[in-house]
Amino acid sequence: MVNLNEDELLDTCGLLCPEPVMLLYNRMRDLAPEKILKVLATDPSTWRDIPQFCRFIGHELLDRQRGDIYIYYIKKSTKR
Repeated sequence: MVNLNEDELLDTCGLLCPEPVMLLYNRMRDLAPEKILKVLATDPSTWRDIPQFCRFIGHELLDRQRGDIYIYYIKKSTKR
């Protein structure tokens, strides 16, 4: 487990695909470059979808943790 200091938090707990990724897309669009977003989710499909989203858009997935709540730390790209 990595201890990262997030700049913002996005709680998508209780939401199902595709809502967590849609909310993530909108939040990342508004986030300043190089800032870190912590995402909380309960939908197991985010384990696959969020890394794919990061690769496709170009953001850096710094860490992810699996448990009752899935936790992701994403650093916004300077290019978007």
